[in-house]
Amino acid sequence: MTAALVAEGVTKSYGDVTALDGVSLSVDAGEVFGLVGPNGAGKTTLVRALTGTTAVTGEVSLLGREPTAVDPSRIGLLPQSFSPAGRLTPRELLAQYAGRYDAGRDPAAVLADVGIEGGPAEQWYEELSGGQKRRVCVAIALVNDPDVLFLDEPTTGIDPAGRRALWELLEELAAGGTTVFLTSHSMAEVERLSDRVGFLTEGDLVTVGSPRDLVETHGGASRLLVETDATPAGLTETLSHAVSTRGDRLVVEDVGPREIGDVVDALDAAGLAFESLTWKQPDLEDVYLELTGDAFEGSAAVTAASPPATAGEDQ
Repeated sequence: MTAALVAEGVTKSYGDVTALDGVSLSVDAGEVFGLVGPNGAGKTTLVRALTGTTAVTGEVSLLGREPTAVDPSRIGLLPQSFSPAGRLTPRELLAQYAGRYDAGRDPAAVLADVGIEGGPAEQWYEELSGGQKRRVCVAIALVNDPDVLFLDEPTTGIDPAGRRALWELLEELAAGGTTVFLTSHSMAEVERLSDRVGFLTEGDLVTVGSPRDLVETHGGASRLLVETDATPAGLTETLSHAVSTRGDRLVVEDVGPREIGDVVDALDAAGLAFESLTWKQPDLEDVYLELTGDAFEGSAAVTAASPPATAGEDQ
């Protein structure tokens, strides 16, 4: 398969700060590649290197050419912070951006793809909710029907149903041959969409692999999370499982579904009160913790129910 993106030994420094430290990767055409890392890890610098908007040491190619030599109409880019004109409607904004290309897509069709139709398509952009604004920004990145799509936090502020709809849209684009380079603070988003994932920390790409392979290799065993004020001391005498503390939770390691009752019995026997129990299979957040030693900053507290929409989300 032909590589759409290639970086070989890419290094970038800002004064005494090394943003990228010899990063090498290759992304195939039609692949969804997820890049994960904390703020300041070098994710934005790597995207700028791949799109030719910053000079770096090393070799970079985009669609087989120097990034600056690629026709801009073949590239779609959605940065994390993007504010189009507030006194234009989504339909007017899409028409404006489509007009920059010889073969831009129909604005109404693109807006429909991202769930902006009817009244919201005719409101001023500045009057839309945070989630609606983000949908419009995604549409702007898609209006030229790009071969390679760079997305930084594409679903920020979008409600859960809208988020899933956009995930399905991105999956359809990738199935049609679009290469997607995704950065996100939602590990669920990265795990759902990505064919392969790279973990970037302090400018170093520590690993690359499929979500399944990374979890199987580095994720560890399933565990039980116990929300309680108690310490592990009372459990270690009655359980053969390792017990540790993570925030306001006890983590009982290597617990299968049939062993949850044994843990509950041990809690009762030790007189330890608890608020909730959550059985958790290993995932990419566990891989991130294992490989970097740090909890993933985008992770939310584990709860049995999904969190409600916030004021910034679609309503």
